[in-house]
Amino acid sequence: MTFLKNIIRQPFFLLTAAMVFSPDVVCAIQIHGMPEGIYVHQIAHLFFMISMRFFIHWLRHRQLVKETGWRYIQYMAFFFILWNLDVFMLHFLDEQLGIIQVSLIDLTHIRIQAANGMRALEILYYLAQLDYLFCVPALFFLNLGLSHLVAENYTQTKASPIKSPGLSKKGDR
Repeated sequence: MTFLKNIIRQPFFLLTAAMVFSPDVVCAIQIHGMPEGIYVHQIAHLFFMISMRFFIHWLRHRQLVKETGWRYIQYMAFFFILWNLDVFMLHFLDEQLGIIQVSLIDLTHIRIQAANGMRALEILYYLAQLDYLFCVPALFFLNLGLSHLVAENYTQTKASPIKSPGLSKKGDR
């Protein structure tokens, strides 16, 4: 069994190392083929955003946010809503309207130009490119929430031992 695991692990490790150390193109925002690719992707962002809103509503309706772990998971859902709004707007400006032009000046400088010359739109686009400021806290709160829920479950199972469901009566199987 160990031999089989090594056969699987080695190619996976080599492929991961190759992707990390020799990337072809690295883009923060994924570009999609027109027109179907971007429409489906935008609908997915809307669906994810609406799902997170319903999730927050469900957590509050069940009053689960009184527990620390679920409260952190609620924060995760909120940050994912913000992230989806942000990247939805980026895709809309970048790919659907095409009113933003980004050009590389040198390795450390880029030029962002709005088609109508609006400086505020250029600043908004630049700030929206920092979408990881919403995504990373969402993942952080997910990790924190799940950690708290696991710790709570662990302390509860230590306090009350679980009975085996298979042997409830003497002789039953």
